[in-house]
Amino acid sequence: MAKVLMKGNEALAEGAIRAGCRHFFGYPITPQSELAAYMAKRMPKIGGTYLQAESEVSAINMVYGASAAGVRVMTSSSSPGVSLKGEGISYLIGADLPCLIVNVERSGPGLGGIQPSQGDYWMSTRATGHGDGHVLVLAPNSVQEMADFAAKAFELGDRFRMPAMILADGLLGQMMEPVELPEELDLADLPEKPWALTGTKLEREHHIANSLAMEPQDLEDMVLSRRERYRLIKATEQKCEQIMVDDAEVVVVAFGAASRIALSAVNAAREQGIKAGLIRPITLWPYPVDAVKAAAQHAKAFLSVEFSTGQMVEDVRLAVNGKCPVNFFGHTGGIVPDPSEALEAIKLSLERADSGEDFEILPFESKLGLDGSFGKPQAYAERTA
Repeated sequence: MAKVLMKGNEALAEGAIRAGCRHFFGYPITPQSELAAYMAKRMPKIGGTYLQAESEVSAINMVYGASAAGVRVMTSSSSPGVSLKGEGISYLIGADLPCLIVNVERSGPGLGGIQPSQGDYWMSTRATGHGDGHVLVLAPNSVQEMADFAAKAFELGDRFRMPAMILADGLLGQMMEPVELPEELDLADLPEKPWALTGTKLEREHHIANSLAMEPQDLEDMVLSRRERYRLIKATEQKCEQIMVDDAEVVVVAFGAASRIALSAVNAAREQGIKAGLIRPITLWPYPVDAVKAAAQHAKAFLSVEFSTGQMVEDVRLAVNGKCPVNFFGHTGGIVPDPSEALEAIKLSLERADSGEDFEILPFESKLGLDGSFGKPQAYAERTA
């Protein structure tokens, strides 16, 4: 199939449609609004449902109802909008209902700005909703993967009966690249959902889509059963891309758009004779712990590169488990790191590897020097003058 030039937001929307999604409920917010606008244009033409809800809270509860009826359904938003959806996401988890949630991140906290960010990592992988629950989290790093991951997210969500999230950022949502759109799935080939609420029938038991348990023991049994499913997912669904990791002395870990910058830095390091490699997590939950653990057997240091003040770095440290230093480099506030800065951080990681100590580099408040010296953080008033 010929490639077409598309924005990431639009490619993801088209990928979802081709994966059998015919129901979209959302609310506009930058930088994901093009996704909702694309659905508003396409859904009426294919017999689907597009509804702009009165709020993000309403949208996620509409997703709950559609998912309970057994259809493939999705919503999209950006950081603060996903925060508002948190309660509904927890209800979806508790009722074992699959759906697709798209978060095209913006910088925060609060209203923050519309520039790209990866500051929702903790919210997505740790506390998308209250209670003992998880969502599957996929992290694309190209417009092609924005299109492809929609089908993968729906497939995983249906198979494990749980919400799936595509965690992108404003950079991926807004950038344009050539993309080969996936083949359209025949709706007749969608998986059967015998648990769905399709109307009471005498030949089957009554179905309920509910997260409420009146007895503590009943709730514990439900939660522990779900936990066994999570164990299976962790054992079978870890996904990552590894580039030049086998002999790497410094292993850079980065996801999403940050991984493209990190790869440029890794290639530049190799050209200078530095043995650097890259692990790009594709699933953020489950996290690719096994790949990081394996690399920690020979690496001298790790470096996490993020569009944040350091969130995924905590998962890298947990996986490395003290075998070598795990360092961090990143920008926040919507500032995109430069590959040359990441290269300097790689060099410093190697220089300091023998010390066994982790360090963090936040360029907006510290001076990066290869001699290991750092400037003192500037006062807030001085930085913003």
